[in-house]
Amino acid sequence: MRLTKMSHACVRLEKDGRTLVIDPGGFSERDAASGADAILVTHEHADHFDEGRLRAALESRPGAEIWTLKSVAEQIAAAFPGRVHTVGHGDTFTAAGFDVQVHGELHAVIHPDIPRITNVGYLVDGGRVFHPGDALTVPEVPVETLMLPVMAPWNKISEVIDYVREVGPQRTYDVHDALLTDLARPIYDRQLGTLGGAEHLRLTPGASAEV
Repeated sequence: MRLTKMSHACVRLEKDGRTLVIDPGGFSERDAASGADAILVTHEHADHFDEGRLRAALESRPGAEIWTLKSVAEQIAAAFPGRVHTVGHGDTFTAAGFDVQVHGELHAVIHPDIPRITNVGYLVDGGRVFHPGDALTVPEVPVETLMLPVMAPWNKISEVIDYVREVGPQRTYDVHDALLTDLARPIYDRQLGTLGGAEHLRLTPGASAEV
């Protein structure tokens, strides 16, 4: 499987000539979802869900489909009958040849005064890749590659380190990193790499790796 990191929370997975895109939001490239056979969206926040990008992707590729939670599906399903699928915790499905399991229900707490919204994570191909969205969800199965949300208004580095330890993946790749400056990256790289207990890796936007 080929993993390509796009800006912020978006990743593209390619296998057997087909492409699965996760969270092509407003902080990612305008063509982040271009050419996708299937798109997964973890939640409704603009840095993960951009309606314009999704509409463009579906209009340019008639066979493309979306899997997402209810709050996102309601905003786009009417325009694309039969192509937008609503999922929740515990669901399993196949998208563009990838086997996907849904884990999690709620977005992490930003502040007690801010109501929590729904959020799901996607476990791809039995644990080859896990993208948790905006939550520190721990799947009940082994994870090889964890897409790790390193910088957000809802987390701190000690929580991120403990999250890696609890999931116990073979490796992590940074996501949710648009808020992290280049000046601070070496601090995160060192602490996550030293304390997390897993190989800590980072891809610049547009770069790829085999996982």
